Amino acid sequence: MRAAPLALAVVLLSGCAASPPKDPDNICSIFNEHRSWYDAAVDARDKWGVPVHVPLAMMYQESSFKHDAAPPMEYFLGFIPIGRASDAYGYAQAKTMTWDDYVRETGNSWSSRSDFDDAMDFMGWFISKTHKINGVSKWDAKNLYLNYHEGWGGFKRGSYRSKRWLIKVSDKVEARAKRYAIQYRGCKDELDSSWLWRLFFG
Repeated sequence: MRAAPLALAVVLLSGCAASPPKDPDNICSIFNEHRSWYDAAVDARDKWGVPVHVPLAMMYQESSFKHDAAPPMEYFLGFIPIGRASDAYGYAQAKTMTWDDYVRETGNSWSSRSDFDDAMDFMGWFISKTHKINGVSKWDAKNLYLNYHEGWGGFKRGSYRSKRWLIKVSDKVEARAKRYAIQYRGCKDELDSSWLWRLFFG
């Protein structure tokens, strides 16, 4: 009889998952549509010292803001499913091993890769650690993304240099981060006043 309540809980939780923003190309629209996401971004900024726009640009590239994003299924002979290319999952497309490192180091044992707040905190942790390990600026979206994709050791070895496609993707992340940064300057005061109102009166 336990299965029924468990199934119901899963359905309810999945129903609470936020849908991707209607205008993912505009950071102001994103945060106006999902106000709690701005809370998470501000928390990550204050905790890890990461600018609001950088992890958001990286997250868009990884999942298009889909809470259950995962690599596509691979097939043998074109129709027999054999699994996914990796175990990356969630808003941040975090791999299980890296997520486990995050949980161990932060103590955030109840975190979930399909929860936006946790995914944003994870990305703040990763960016901060990348800065410590490889000296990459927390504002350098291009090289932060290369670390994110190749891992700290792979980036240090320059594994990305032979992957033209990956360098092109990192350029897209950098361009998006710059666009988000410009947009954010135009709506930051409004978002902050709304955030402070919710903090004290919400």
